Order: sequence, then structure tokens, then C-alpha cells
Amino acid sequence: MSKERLTAFTDAVLAIIMTILVLELNKPEAMTWAAVWELRESFFAYTVSFFWLGTMWVNMHRAWHNVEKINNELVWNALILLFFSSFFPYTTSLVADNFDNPVAQTMYGVVVLLVTACNIWMYVELNRLNNGQSVEDGFSILDGRGMIDVVLKVLGLILTLTVFPSAMMWAVLITAIFIVLPRSI
Repeated sequence: MSKERLTAFTDAVLAIIMTILVLELNKPEAMTWAAVWELRESFFAYTVSFFWLGTMWVNMHRAWHNVEKINNELVWNALILLFFSSFFPYTTSLVADNFDNPVAQTMYGVVVLLVTACNIWMYVELNRLNNGQSVEDGFSILDGRGMIDVVLKVLGLILTLTVFPSAMMWAVLITAIFIVLPRSI
């Protein structure tokens, strides 16, 4: 399989997942500003998930820019990554409807960590196959900042399970703002 075919497939599936996210947004019970404001946690969960998926897409394209070779392992990695990513609309809607619920936040966090693990696996395999040439401009989830990203997400999950139910969503937002976006821009 060519690199172009795999990236086109990944693009298409991620676009569908991101579209489904917006379809999962709740509508206000009445068309008043107060009713819209009541949905703030739903809009927050949607925004975090949308931009998390969007930055993942941007970073994948950046990492794949110099890729010359792919193998069957990368194809399966992409399929597994997309499988776990496809749970984002579902877990985002759970969090949107139950923002301070540790079970909803944990389910969201598990999906985030599984997708993160697939991303790490992908970067390792890309670097191995392409003699370290797959990563452009020193960008890598495998560097120190990438590991801080993972640690913050795990910490968010631990806090969600123990003392601060909404910590997972906040951990994803913090990693996006302070680690992922600055590297992507």
C-alpha cells in the first residue's frame, strides 16, 4: 500500500469522526441565552475533543511528510488508531452529559490514552522504517515534551479516579494548549 492511500484513508475517517462530534452536541431546551449557557460543558467537551483530534491530524501530516516507506504494521497501527479514535464522539457525549462524573471522564481518558499509545507506536515504527527521517523539524511525540504529554494525561486519569472527577478533560486541554499546539504551530 502506498503512503498516500493510507493517509487519504486516515484523513477521511478522522473527518467523519470530527463531523459526528458536532452531531452529538445537545440542543438547548429553549432558544434562550440561559439555555445555551446550560450547555457550556457540552460545548467545552466538544471543543477539546475537536481540537485534540485536529492537532493529531496536523501532527500526523507533519510527521508523515518525509516518510518514504510504510509497512503492514503501520497500516494496522493506523486502523487501530482510527478504531480507538472512533470512540471520541461517544465518550465526548458521555462527558458532555455527565461532566463531573468520574466514570464518564475515565472512559474518555482511556480513549485518549489508547489513541496516544497508538500515536507513540506509529512514531516509533515510522522512525524505525525511515531511519529517523519521518520526523520533520525535530517534532516527535517521543521527545521529552511528548513524554510530559503522556504523564499529564495519566495524572489526569488518576485524579479523575480519586479526587477531581473532571481532571481528565482538563488534562487534555492543558496538554493541548501548552505542549501540543506550540509544537504544531
